[in-house]
Amino acid sequence: MFGNLSDRLIDTFKNLRSKGKLSPADIDATLREIRRALLEADVALDVVKAFTGSVRERALGDEVSKALNPAQQVVQIVNEELVQILGGEQKKLTFAKNPPTVIMLAGLQGAGKTTLAGKLAKWLKDQGQTPILVAADLQRPNAVNQLQVVGERVDVPVFAPEPGNGVGNPVKVAQDSIKHAKQKMFSVVIVDTAGRLGVDEELMQQASDIRAAVDPDEVLFVVDSMLGQDAVNVAKAFDEGVGITGVVLTKLDGDARGGAALSVASVTGKPIIFASNGEGIDAFEPFYPDRMASRILDMGDVLTLIEQTQKTFDEAEARAMAEKLAKDAFTLEDFMEQMQQLRKMGSLKSMLAMMPGTGQMRQQLDNFDEREIDRTEAIIRSMTPAERRQPKILNGSRRARIAKGSGMTVTDVNSLVNRFEQAAKMMKTVAKGGVPQMPGMPQMPGMGSFGGGKSKAKDKKKGSKSGNPAKRAAEEAARLAGNKPGSDATGSAGSAFGLGN
Repeated sequence: MFGNLSDRLIDTFKNLRSKGKLSPADIDATLREIRRALLEADVALDVVKAFTGSVRERALGDEVSKALNPAQQVVQIVNEELVQILGGEQKKLTFAKNPPTVIMLAGLQGAGKTTLAGKLAKWLKDQGQTPILVAADLQRPNAVNQLQVVGERVDVPVFAPEPGNGVGNPVKVAQDSIKHAKQKMFSVVIVDTAGRLGVDEELMQQASDIRAAVDPDEVLFVVDSMLGQDAVNVAKAFDEGVGITGVVLTKLDGDARGGAALSVASVTGKPIIFASNGEGIDAFEPFYPDRMASRILDMGDVLTLIEQTQKTFDEAEARAMAEKLAKDAFTLEDFMEQMQQLRKMGSLKSMLAMMPGTGQMRQQLDNFDEREIDRTEAIIRSMTPAERRQPKILNGSRRARIAKGSGMTVTDVNSLVNRFEQAAKMMKTVAKGGVPQMPGMPQMPGMGSFGGGKSKAKDKKKGSKSGNPAKRAAEEAARLAGNKPGSDATGSAGSAFGLGN
């Protein structure tokens, strides 16, 4: 969602970091770039003005001029101001003292209210609540049926006394649902109301009547994140006409510019409580302004990643897996099990995007094919139990049979076995408390590598073999300086840093 905005901001801060001291002109140039980036992301003009004004005031003060690293201090200020326009602190749902808690969903047609009702119901169920969904959208064709299907998917009952498709009174349905919930001891009632393709008096009046009838504890305005500046106008209209208490952002995984998310909380003064970032029923999470600001500035969102991991991975299973790794008993069956656990966490792309610095690898992430897990699983499932436990027995004929059974090539099978062996070695090193050397990564100072000591010893013994004493001395001096023998610091054969041209 915030890909373009993140790229622009990252590039802007790169230019800042090369300067030891920041002048007012440097800060103004940076703010000019930030302003352009926000406007291109479709953030409301009033929000952009307020944001850049706050950043400028703080950046020109003692906070930056006295900082040891002024560029880093400016990034910190931008981060803190982003958190403020996103709502400041995280806002949680308000629950009624005497159940049931009534949550009313409002918004335009196509914003994803019905699907979001199911996601919210599942989230509440996971929190130990007993929710019920109410089909009060009686205008849109098959809206009642859609909510019933969603309810079945999340195993939450649906109160739907009317067939919909223009038949029935939505206000009465909402009223009756509260009585039904009290009788059946449901702790939360989620009322799915009708939407229109645009804001109109009939929509507002019906939503206002339902609110008056059920007296909800929360009125959540569901907004499509891809609406841009229009989202702000719609949010204002709903706040004035119905009176909203919070906002839910949908379609955060889209490729739009994301201005709605950065505008709606600041303009309406109502907090963003939840965000939906995918089509899956689990693609739903509480909204944390500080974590979203970190994602936008490419600082990652490690806390959310840890929370998702804790929900998916069983602690006892993880301990057992660590013991297997330490004993060198990790098999292809375990490898497949780990991949299945990763799949339960949701999209690998979204998980990788939460890592700090992945904004610089956005193209690689976009090209990442999540079906690779399916292909890997197909290959492993085509093996016999003995082959999964002992990959060393995989000879040529066995690999050909596995390739044919999985619809892949022998090269694919070979590649998987090689990747598995590398992963097993790496995980074994981690299990024993070591730091693995990732392929393609530069060797870190002090870490060493296999055979590193020998190469240094050989390097010390290595010297010039020339019979000319003067030439030998010159070559030895060049070697110690990091240059290739026979070249000077500026010659074409090398450089002062020992790097070839």
